[in-house]
Amino acid sequence: MEFIANEGKHVEINVGPDIYLRHAIHTRFVTVKDNYIDIIREYVSDIYREGDIVSISEKIISLCQNRTVKREDIRIGLWARFLSKFACPASPRGYGVGVPVKMQYAINKKGLLRILAASAAGGLFKCFGIKGIFYRIAGREVSGLDGFYDGAWEEYKDIGIEIPKDSRAVCNEIRNRLGISCMIVDSNDFGQEILGKSDDIKIKDKILKQMIRDNPAGQGQQTTPLILIRKKGIDMEK
Repeated sequence: MEFIANEGKHVEINVGPDIYLRHAIHTRFVTVKDNYIDIIREYVSDIYREGDIVSISEKIISLCQNRTVKREDIRIGLWARFLSKFACPASPRGYGVGVPVKMQYAINKKGLLRILAASAAGGLFKCFGIKGIFYRIAGREVSGLDGFYDGAWEEYKDIGIEIPKDSRAVCNEIRNRLGISCMIVDSNDFGQEILGKSDDIKIKDKILKQMIRDNPAGQGQQTTPLILIRKKGIDMEK
């Protein structure tokens, strides 16, 4: 098969002494009406070879699990409006708790006292040039909230997308039902995190992150939430 990369990305990547090939798989726009087993079967099964790893964007798993919140269901209070003024402004990756709706989500999820503590610590450490403390204290649910941002997709303007539920279990289900080794990742042009992987993958997370360190799925409207990863030299003619 021919491996294809998104614009500005590369098919090959060096990870230590090895070279891996990454194929960006175009899919339709995934919604809450889709099933992730059906998506993987439709777009991956015919090209997958044993030994491959499929990197799956956490966003499509969350959508298939209907892990969404609507803007209209979040009642923004005074604390959210106040605290959001001191958060970092928007960045190319989207909006964080610098917008009141996301700050209110954080308060709803973790409680006001924890978010107050996270805000105070974040402000203090920011004076010393250390960023990210707010999210370390607030937790993964808060840092992982996507959406409420129309920079790439208008459809995400008024919905928030939460992190997937039981990512490891999802990966094992995909492996058991379809025979496909996979990992669910939260990846952008600024960093990567492995949220879960099927138990048959024995490669350490730090090596898996290196395979996608340039975010081969892209940051905009590429609709390539699935990346097929294959070690170069393995069954390349098939």
